[in-house]
Amino acid sequence: MTDEIRRGESVAKLVGIWERRKWVAILGFAAVFAISATATFVLPKIYQSVATVSIVGQQIPPDVAKPPVSGSPDARLQTLSQEILSRSRLDDLIRQFDLYPKGRTKLSADALVERVRHDIEVKPIGFDRTGMTAFTVKYHGPDAETVATVANTLASYYVDEYTKVRERQAKGVTEFVRAQLADVKTTLEQQERKISEFKRQYHDELPAEMESNRQQLERITNQLRVNRESQIRTRNQIESVKSIQTIPMVPAPPTRPGSAVPAPSSPETAQLNKLKQELDKLRQELDVLLAQYTDRHPDVIHKRREIGALERKIADLERTIAERPTMPVPLKEPVVPSPNSEAMRLEQVLAELKAELNSLMEAEAKLAAESAKYQARVNSTPRRDVELQALSRDYDSTRELYRTLLKRYQEAQLAESLERGQKSEQFRITDRAVPATSPSAPNRSRLLLMSLALSAGLAVALVLLAEQLDTSVHTIDELRAVTTFPVLGAIPRIVTEADARRRWRRVSFATVGAICGLVLLVGSTYYLTAGNEELLRILSWRF
Repeated sequence: MTDEIRRGESVAKLVGIWERRKWVAILGFAAVFAISATATFVLPKIYQSVATVSIVGQQIPPDVAKPPVSGSPDARLQTLSQEILSRSRLDDLIRQFDLYPKGRTKLSADALVERVRHDIEVKPIGFDRTGMTAFTVKYHGPDAETVATVANTLASYYVDEYTKVRERQAKGVTEFVRAQLADVKTTLEQQERKISEFKRQYHDELPAEMESNRQQLERITNQLRVNRESQIRTRNQIESVKSIQTIPMVPAPPTRPGSAVPAPSSPETAQLNKLKQELDKLRQELDVLLAQYTDRHPDVIHKRREIGALERKIADLERTIAERPTMPVPLKEPVVPSPNSEAMRLEQVLAELKAELNSLMEAEAKLAAESAKYQARVNSTPRRDVELQALSRDYDSTRELYRTLLKRYQEAQLAESLERGQKSEQFRITDRAVPATSPSAPNRSRLLLMSLALSAGLAVALVLLAEQLDTSVHTIDELRAVTTFPVLGAIPRIVTEADARRRWRRVSFATVGAICGLVLLVGSTYYLTAGNEELLRILSWRF
């Protein structure tokens, strides 16, 4: 019973509040709902169009031609977005399609660019083990045809820009490798010239000539030994001739008249003696060579050829001397040899021996100089070997680098031709954007529900606020609660005819004022929200 009484009192209290504040609630609800409903129905329509771009893989296997562009598709998409959504590109897009004609008078160029950038949405939609396989390009705007055209244009931007980026990167790689290859080739040619100049300058001191220089040095050493032995023999012969000159000359016996005597000593005889001495010297040199080398050695063969030629020359000279006729002795008076002729012959022999000694000494000096030259070559060979190895080491490393760069250059050329032939990875529009048949914003039904909820809530809030600010007493219970005096009874309000007329006039004026106020609110709302995209962006969840 007590609970029922309390529920009854609560209902009565609420009914009393409604009776007192119903016009506050009605006017508050009507005002808010009129404003929100008007805004909901007069907000501009926003359309959305979507173009789908797929990533087509390289048509040629990577092991045949390596792609010049590396990195994941997501990273490449972000790089392309930075390029395509740049200020210059978006400015051209705004001018090309006459976007935001109303906003140009109100917004700055930067604000317009930001609005376009905000209305564009690029989102990956497909993935595999290598990364993204497709993405969508969305655009929002008030005109369905323009929105579809802009979305397709943006998608074509991504396709064209990606192709240009790949071609540009492939060409850049080719140019870079070509420049590096040219530099390395120049260095390689310089090193080749250095090695060639080094080999030309120190040809006789290179390690390849080491054995030949040693053989020549050994041959010259043997020739020096033979030369010195020949000098010793020549000096002994000179001493022998000098000792003969000191012996007194004995006259030769007279020759019978009519007999023949040999011809006196002639130049041919002296030349024959000299050739025989040279033959003896060559045979001694041959004996020395045979003691060290075999019969096939080039020096032995050459020496035997010299000996054979000299023997043939001596034989021809002896034949010439033997064929010369003898001189008959005159009958008138006998020829008696003179001691002076023998002395002259010895002087001639002595002069020939001295000339031969001088020749041997000159030959010794030449052989000594030649021996020193070959010895210097042999001594310089280790140093030249180290220098040549240093040059060759630098040359080998540069040549290896050149080969590597040449291979990379060929690969870069192949990749560039691959890009020009569009056989590499590409962006391709698979689904073009079409004009939307219905707007994507605003969601009017949702906005209306929100308007109802907001209006009801505001009406309740106004009623509660009015009750809270009202300090008057409306019931006997409220009076008893605020005073200690006993309450004897309640007198109902006595409404006269004049009071009824005044109340009717107040209600009439209030109703007309409320209607005018609602009309004014609706008109103001229409004026402020009609075509107001900014308000739509605030109210819509996407914007």
